[in-house]
Amino acid sequence: MGTEAKTDQIKFLKDKVEDVRIAMLVTVNANHEIHSRPMGTADVDEEGNIWFFTNEYSSKAEEISHENKVVVTYSNPNNNTYLSIKGTASLVDNKEKMKKLWNPIIKAFFPDGIDDPKLTLLKVDTEEAEYWDSNSSKMVVGFQMLKAAITGKRYDQGDHGKIQL
Repeated sequence: MGTEAKTDQIKFLKDKVEDVRIAMLVTVNANHEIHSRPMGTADVDEEGNIWFFTNEYSSKAEEISHENKVVVTYSNPNNNTYLSIKGTASLVDNKEKMKKLWNPIIKAFFPDGIDDPKLTLLKVDTEEAEYWDSNSSKMVVGFQMLKAAITGKRYDQGDHGKIQL
């Protein structure tokens, strides 16, 4: 893939993530059980990596130490946009990066701020992203679904594709 095409794909990914900000992070624990939880996205960098703040001693951190393949999903039902990202997770203890990504909302979870000894970054190296995007309001989607049901024609769900990084 050319540099320009990759840059366009990363921009597309970043735009979709920034519309939602809250993701579901899916991990697998040592017993091979699936575990998911909401996470606030701190950043999507220029390489397409997704960054979160987390507690270094949390269950997600332990799960990543056993199995670092994760799925991150974003859902914006108001815009009928959905995104599923496969990647490899790692914990990154980098105070400079934390300072760069810090925002006041994070203090609600880490009252001691940047100096909280439990605070670390969780980085997901994006490998593949799949998206569904109809760019229509709920009312338009509802009308199109009803029309498809009445006419017997298949409902067109809009734009769907994959991004490989």
